[in-house]
Amino acid sequence: MTRLLALLLALFALALPARAADDISAASRSVVRVVTVAMVEGEVVGFGHGSGIAISPTRIVTNAHVVESAVRYPNNVALGVVPSEGQKSYPARLIAIDTKRDLALIEMGEGRVPAAAIFTGPFEAGTDVVALGYPGNVDLATARSSADYITPRIPVRSEGSLSNTQAIDGVAAFVHTAKIARGNSGGPLVDGCGRIVGINTFMTRADDGDSPFAFAISNRELARFLADAGQKFTSVGTACLSLSEADARDRAAREAETRAASEADAARDAAARFDRELREQRAGQEALAARENRIALAGVLFVIGALAAGAALMFHSQKNMRHAKIAGGAAAVLILGAAILFVTRPSALPDLPADEADDAATLPRGLAQGRLLCTIRPDRSRITVSETPDVPIDIVGDGCINARTQYAKGADGRWQRILVPNEEATVTIASIDEAGEEYRVDRYLLDAEAMAKARQIRAGVEVKGCTADTEQAAALAAQQDAIRSALPASPNERLVYECRKVAGGAAIP
Repeated sequence: MTRLLALLLALFALALPARAADDISAASRSVVRVVTVAMVEGEVVGFGHGSGIAISPTRIVTNAHVVESAVRYPNNVALGVVPSEGQKSYPARLIAIDTKRDLALIEMGEGRVPAAAIFTGPFEAGTDVVALGYPGNVDLATARSSADYITPRIPVRSEGSLSNTQAIDGVAAFVHTAKIARGNSGGPLVDGCGRIVGINTFMTRADDGDSPFAFAISNRELARFLADAGQKFTSVGTACLSLSEADARDRAAREAETRAASEADAARDAAARFDRELREQRAGQEALAARENRIALAGVLFVIGALAAGAALMFHSQKNMRHAKIAGGAAAVLILGAAILFVTRPSALPDLPADEADDAATLPRGLAQGRLLCTIRPDRSRITVSETPDVPIDIVGDGCINARTQYAKGADGRWQRILVPNEEATVTIASIDEAGEEYRVDRYLLDAEAMAKARQIRAGVEVKGCTADTEQAAALAAQQDAIRSALPASPNERLVYECRKVAGGAAIP
């Protein structure tokens, strides 16, 4: 039964080719169109729109001037949000506004949008940036009716670079060269990893051949605005690396660790050899001294025995038979004792115990057991959208993690669990090596269609909690292999954690 399920899942995965999951496309899932509709006596008398970016599944950041009419005429102007995916648009309401920073926070009345992360690290001039949004000139060229303005559509992207930072009325703004137009207002300016670095707000006029420039409210101002509004958000401060760069750094870090471990092993071996040589020298000296002492003692006994034999002869010549017998017996005992001591003298070679073999290295090893605390390794990771607190892991039984999640052994030897949530548009592969030394999280930020396909595969096997049923474990492993084959070749994010035992945890084998 398990083999049949594995075959069906594999065939299903082959029928669902994976799409590329580049970071800008992933960030596009979080971009929305923000619309305002003016109504008078039930009739539409005005329509406006801009762009926005989700910083939580239901809350959107945009420009204050995009929603200004809704603020000014709350009874006549309706506010709405049109996601980039799906089939529906949703009503929205204002949560917070800062006209000086030209930022506003609105909330969708229903529906959910994947949230984007805000980059909070340093941002240097010349860095590549991408503007995402809904420029009005593109709408004019493509829209055929008013319905097109409230129909979900992929946002337009344009690339450029950061020029510098300017203060506008005391507000820090980035000057950049990514092309924007009316309608881009409120949309995000993102880095190569898809993190928000600013909110586009206006552009210069390109009169008389002047080069156009765009302005975006900086990530620093955005973070302050959200903090003032009491809005939580995901922030990432690590530099943007491509996956190949992150892999290269990971390899370099692992190679450096391997070299350090080899050097440490060599140093331990050298110290062990030196210690053994000292022990051999000391043992040799002790063995030689013991041999010489035994021979010397045998020689003393032999001399005394010879003297006793001479005395026995003398007493015999004097016809003193009693004393002759006593002296002769003593001579025989002493000479025999000397012979025994000489024959049983110890060897001059030291008798050292054999080195203890590392039997543990030859024993088969299963998944580590016990409690671990895993800490991020930034030098081995590609961090794009996630915060990275320490991860506690409690491994009980064969692949049971934290007493609630069953992991299965993958083809690469790592124990893994692939998480395909019902609401979030992210597939996560969490895995741990058998030694319990490395925990890894790969995240794939997928579009709605790819997520739907992954959920279809996941629906084939339901394993809730931990299980000791080998058939269930095999079915879970087959299902996870099928999901993996339907994912893009590379994840959007890879987090590598280094794990160590914590107090109260069982020893790692």
